[in-house]
Amino acid sequence: DVLDPERLIQCPLVKHHQIRARRFPYHLVKCKESNPEIAKKLATCPFNARHLVPWPDLSDHIMKCNDKAFMEQDGVSQSCQPPQEQVTNGSPWQAPPCYEDWE
Repeated sequence: DVLDPERLIQCPLVKHHQIRARRFPYHLVKCKESNPEIAKKLATCPFNARHLVPWPDLSDHIMKCNDKAFMEQDGVSQSCQPPQEQVTNGSPWQAPPCYEDWE
């Protein structure tokens, strides 16, 4: 199961590292620091920071990345929402109406 936090994922930096999915983001940070020469050869996917691919393969990965669809779908849903009205101080936040009567 892709969503299982206990499944093992192979580290893209050091192939013999097997990491639990829930710890994978933390491992990537540490492993990049421990292996800077290998990290220089890998590019980070713009759609998912967990995807590290060799620089020459980045454009191919971007075209095929499964997370690209989620980003495009999210962008479409956000663009369909009406823009929020600006308040005079520049903040889009407005206080909700108050129906409390303390008297």
